[in-house]
Amino acid sequence: MTRGRLRVMLGAAPGVGKTFAMLEEGRRLRDEGRDVVVAIVETHGRAATAGLVEGLEVIPRRVVDHRGVKLDDLDIAAVIERHPDIALVDELAHTNAPGSEHEKRWQDVDEILDAGIDVISTVNIQHIESLNDVVQQITGVPQRETVPDSVLRKADQVELVDLTPQSLRDRLSQGLVYPTARVDAALSNYFRLGNLTALRELALLWLADEVDTALQAYRAEQGINTSWEARERIVVALTGGPEGDTLLRRGARIAQRSGGGQLFAVHVTNPDGLSVPDASIISNQRVLVETLGGTFHQLVAEQVPSALVDFARSVNATQLVIGVSRRSRLQTFFGGAGTSSNVVRLSGDIDVHMVSHSEAGKRQLPTVGGALSITRRVIGLIIAVGGLPLLTLLLSLFRSDQSLPSDVLLFQLFIVVVALIGGIWPALVSAVVAGFLLDFYFVPPLYLIRIADPLHFLALLIFVIVAALVSLVVDQAARRARIAARASAEAEVLVAVAGGVLQGGDVLQALVSRLRESFGMTSVLLKQGDETVAVSSDPEAGRAHDGRTTMPVGENAAIELIGRPLEPSDRRILGAFVSQLAAALLQRQLATEAADAKPLAQADKLRSALLAAVSHDLRRPLASATAAVSSLRSPDVKLGRADRAELLATADESLIALGALVTDLLDVTRLQAGVIGVVLAPVALDDVVGGALDELRLPPGGVTLELATVPHVDADAALLQRAVVNLLSNAIRFSPDGSPPAISTSQFGDAVQLRVIDSGPGIPSDKREDVFVPFQRLGDLDNSVGVGLGLSLSKGFVEAMGGTLEAEDTPGGGLTMVIELPATGTGAAALDDATTAHQPNNGIPAVHPRVDA
Repeated sequence: MTRGRLRVMLGAAPGVGKTFAMLEEGRRLRDEGRDVVVAIVETHGRAATAGLVEGLEVIPRRVVDHRGVKLDDLDIAAVIERHPDIALVDELAHTNAPGSEHEKRWQDVDEILDAGIDVISTVNIQHIESLNDVVQQITGVPQRETVPDSVLRKADQVELVDLTPQSLRDRLSQGLVYPTARVDAALSNYFRLGNLTALRELALLWLADEVDTALQAYRAEQGINTSWEARERIVVALTGGPEGDTLLRRGARIAQRSGGGQLFAVHVTNPDGLSVPDASIISNQRVLVETLGGTFHQLVAEQVPSALVDFARSVNATQLVIGVSRRSRLQTFFGGAGTSSNVVRLSGDIDVHMVSHSEAGKRQLPTVGGALSITRRVIGLIIAVGGLPLLTLLLSLFRSDQSLPSDVLLFQLFIVVVALIGGIWPALVSAVVAGFLLDFYFVPPLYLIRIADPLHFLALLIFVIVAALVSLVVDQAARRARIAARASAEAEVLVAVAGGVLQGGDVLQALVSRLRESFGMTSVLLKQGDETVAVSSDPEAGRAHDGRTTMPVGENAAIELIGRPLEPSDRRILGAFVSQLAAALLQRQLATEAADAKPLAQADKLRSALLAAVSHDLRRPLASATAAVSSLRSPDVKLGRADRAELLATADESLIALGALVTDLLDVTRLQAGVIGVVLAPVALDDVVGGALDELRLPPGGVTLELATVPHVDADAALLQRAVVNLLSNAIRFSPDGSPPAISTSQFGDAVQLRVIDSGPGIPSDKREDVFVPFQRLGDLDNSVGVGLGLSLSKGFVEAMGGTLEAEDTPGGGLTMVIELPATGTGAAALDDATTAHQPNNGIPAVHPRVDA
């Protein structure tokens, strides 16, 4: 059976019209004669959306009874049994009701596709798994319902339903997205103009990247090597000289003008010379590239021009920026075409920008020649084969009895030229052939391979020996130059690696990425046991590899290189990489052990603070109680009834304070040990607030209440009340006369918030975390108010219940303590997401009228 096709309508935010577009497409396909059904659609009370459903066949929903609550959801069996051509399935990221066959709706869709049914679905950008944390940073709202990126990447078609941020806010203001009561809160929270603009950009960039990935895959499958200018990609070639800053800024301007262009900087270590660029210049240029929004790459290659062009083609570059050659005319005359000229010749359809700079044309010492390539050897052999007959013919025209010494010297010069060009083998071949030519054409008797004079034989032998020695010297020099160039190239790579490590970041990932680029591997993996610690892959998809090379790193780790077989010379620098990887792994292990030891240090600090606190705060109530009881028991003191009552009250208050202090200390100990008992159950915040007011015995008007209608929260009622009592006591203490503290409640997404608000002096932002540390009073000199455990205990109680306690500024001055707890049915259990998923609010807090109490 052929698998169905998945088509997804992607939106940047709720309300852009994804469901509307899906239904419109369904009606269009139905009018074309296709069999279309509505498997499930959430209208959210929008009349226009509900109107589009009319006229389409709707599959009845499956009803699930969960703890007395009726939940309806997609009926997969009914859809497959009906087997339409196309099924419309809304909200791909939805969490199914408890007891369903699958946990997530995208899994339902996968089963429907396996049945051969095409599916059109919808999803918002905030529900994509890889973007979850980014969206939370933008909006401040965590998304509990997500779709794996692989699901969307496997979709046959992803369409962006786009709407400008201001148009979406206008729709929201008109009540076309949410009910009127929720509009103001939505506009001031999730649907702020900046949020919507960032989400829209995120959606456009994600879709553009997916299109680019699909294009790269297609080019790889079809074997297309030419550049397609679907998106400007600028490659800047760096030599390691000071002109690199100019080239980088020029490339960045080109990328910026093209609108969304990508910038790549690449430095090819040239193994044909001994000159090593200044490591500080390369390091600074790496930082500049990242500042300009580009990426830096470093390669080691025999031929710099071909390496640059190959890299440009691998990233589908459209333009290549290189600097004008710094070689002098003399160097160009003797050394041939420079790198820039060869890049232009090899670039093909890639545009090449040759940028002038202040270093252009400056004289440099010529670099030492590198090892002889096959091309040079072939050229040397061709010169030998063609030049020896011509030289023989020329000398034979002027042959005489006295010309033999000059003939030998001219042949000797020719052999030296061949050796300099082609190396040892062309020179040796030329020497042997030249010896026979000299004997045949110039040494008596002529035209015979025979020597009459022994001195002539000695001269001929010396000729061949000198030619061989010159060839050996040239070849040895070339080999040494190759070794030196390789060593300098390796040293340059290691210096760059060390510079990247010193700059911080993910050291292991930086080393693995540099290792792959240096050896031109398809991918490199660093494994420690069964864990893959770091991985780097070639961005060019579909590239075949020759084999695998594995080397141990330390005691229980290994590095695996996938790609070309390594040469023996490669093993040296690989060993250096392995040493640095082993050191980085050891450093990571030490950092982990240090992190594990940090709680022990904190516990020791807590014990010290405890001893310092109890030295005074336990002594005071003990001294008061002891003095009162001693006075009551003393036979020498005559006490009246009122005095006895006052002493009993003092002893009672001191013992109560002592009991409360001991209880707090025990609770702190339990929190630090993680053994405090928490019993979660649905709790009404109204009851908690009422209990706290009763416990503090506040007079009427002592607290302003703004209690909204919010869901119950999953909490321990006793612990939550103690936390509220501590926060409210603190607020009362710092509130000025005539400005009583306030308590308000609201709903924000799947969470419920309780705020304790005061108009006191507030707390500086850099000191807010300190108030939650045990035994901290933030500079208070009055030790009569306790040991500074209230806020620490409150934070510990709330976090033990799965919530958060944070301090915020009160508008107009003061401090607001915010308790946030999950609403009942949105906790960690599987049913949690399902219960509220049928009443989505997309993280928009509900708005309720103020209640005075």
